[in-house]
Amino acid sequence: MLEFLLEKLSMTLTLPTMVWFLLVVALFFLYKEKEKKNKRPKVGIGVMIFKNGKILLGKRKGSHGGGEWSWPGGHMEYMESFYECVIREVREEAGIEIQNIKFLKVSNLKDYAPKHYVDIGFVADWSLGEPKILEPKKCSEWKWFDIDNLPTPLFKTLPIYIEAYKTGKVFWDEYEKYKYTKRVS
Repeated sequence: MLEFLLEKLSMTLTLPTMVWFLLVVALFFLYKEKEKKNKRPKVGIGVMIFKNGKILLGKRKGSHGGGEWSWPGGHMEYMESFYECVIREVREEAGIEIQNIKFLKVSNLKDYAPKHYVDIGFVADWSLGEPKILEPKKCSEWKWFDIDNLPTPLFKTLPIYIEAYKTGKVFWDEYEKYKYTKRVS
């Protein structure tokens, strides 16, 4: 394919222009190779929020998981604590306040490849406010659901959060599917 392109370009481009073109192509491939070597998982945070025995879910839009139901969450910012991230994401996405924030689980999320996340889950209680759509490009609606009667489709991590909540299992990875680690109280 590259030979074909070069043959066609050589008929229409001058030598200096073709040299610049080849230089740009070479730099592009070098950048892509370097980018591949420098890829690292991102840190994602999610929080399962309870109010009167129900959990808050939003219908996702956008980059990954569009059309799936999920709770508030997002990327951890540089130098931010876990709790600061949880509180910020809930405020930014739903405009509510939470309390009693507790660690729930950690998992290796690769279901939306090429995106790769270390997903850290928390559980919290609602304390103030009604959920609002504050990021309309990311979420179309917020609703409270019974934990045993959830809508579909669910964001890929939600079954893990629910199992963690019900069983106390805190660690998920491909090689740890059948191992069990209890949460320390």
